[in-house]
Order: sequence, then structure tokens, then C-alpha cells
Amino acid sequence: MSCQPKEGSLNYFYLRKEADVKKTSGQTKSRIVSAAWELFYQHGYENTTIDDITELSGTSKGSFYHYFSSKDNLLGSLSDLFDKKYEELDQSMDEQLNPIDKLLFINRELFLMIENTVSVSLLSKLFASQLGANGERGLLNPDRTYYKLVRRLVIEGKEKGLFRDDLSVNDVTKAYALYERAMMYDWCISAGNYSLCQYSQKMLPLFIDGLRA
Repeated sequence: MSCQPKEGSLNYFYLRKEADVKKTSGQTKSRIVSAAWELFYQHGYENTTIDDITELSGTSKGSFYHYFSSKDNLLGSLSDLFDKKYEELDQSMDEQLNPIDKLLFINRELFLMIENTVSVSLLSKLFASQLGANGERGLLNPDRTYYKLVRRLVIEGKEKGLFRDDLSVNDVTKAYALYERAMMYDWCISAGNYSLCQYSQKMLPLFIDGLRA
């Protein structure tokens, strides 16, 4: 016997309504985040107002303050924008690629997105917000789409014998994430004077070689 509420029942109605509310809520937050970072990139962080963000996102100030206590609070949301990109990449990846090539693919595409849509100053602000005493450290949240995707690819790689036996799934996942953060950090302190995407295409294969079986 199924434990799921029957369609048409009162419980089914409330569960569907709750799911719809959660979906709408997530879409509203996503619109605010996308609009904010588009404006930050086009006009600069300091020159963007909350009114600008709500106008472009088609939301209200009440909705904005429901998710963010201030404009500064938006800085940590860049990881949400990254995760949205990872969700798209997860859907578009060639399933014929081996797990290591998939890791190289998502790195290339994310870093290309950063170069094209996120200024060095904005990425620097993100790192600064994560270092603050009250920072939520969203970049390190293990529930992020990013970590779930990377971990899944590492597990696939371990099952195929592509990674060293003396390294656990957590070891390889953490090493990969550390590499990416180090690359972004160096790009920031170098004032973006090189191509993040192109340089990583040279260095990441060398880095992964140290993790290979």
C-alpha cells in the first residue's frame, strides 16, 4: 500500500501547495541574485542600488529584504550564481566523457563565465565576505550543487580506477575545490592580468595528474 497521499485529497492539496510556494520562492531569490550580479558587473557594486535590483528582477523591496538583509549580504550569493551555472553544465555535459574530462569541462566553462560576467573586484569582494568574522562562508557549504556534482564525478572516477587508491573521495573532492579557489584567489590578487580560463586549462591537467592512479 502506498504511503503517498491520494490525488484530490486534502493532504495532497496542501503538499502540492507547499511545493509550489517553495518553487516560487526559489525562483524569486534566483531572479534577485541574477539581476544583482548583472548590474554589479555592468555598473559596479557601489553604483548599483537595491531599487535597481528590484526593478530589473521584477520583484519588490519586501521580497529583497526577505532574502537579504542588505546589499552587502548579496556578496555571498555569487556562489548561488555559480551553482546555477553548474546545474546547467550538469545537464549539458557529454555523458561519453570520462569523469576527469567532465571535471576539466566544468572548470573551463565556469572560469569562462567568471571572465565574461564577473569582474575581478566583485570576485575579490566575494572572498573578502567569506573571510569576515560573520561571513556565512557559502563557498564551503557542502550542500552546494558544486560539491554534490564534483563529489559525484570523483566517485565515478574512483569506480573506474582513475584516482589513486590512497586518496579517498573526500580527499580528491577537497583537493579539486582547493585548486579552483586558489586559482580564483590568485586571479584576483593579480588584478586579472591573465586569462583565468586559459591558464587553468594548462594547469588543471597537471594538478589532476598528481591525483591519478
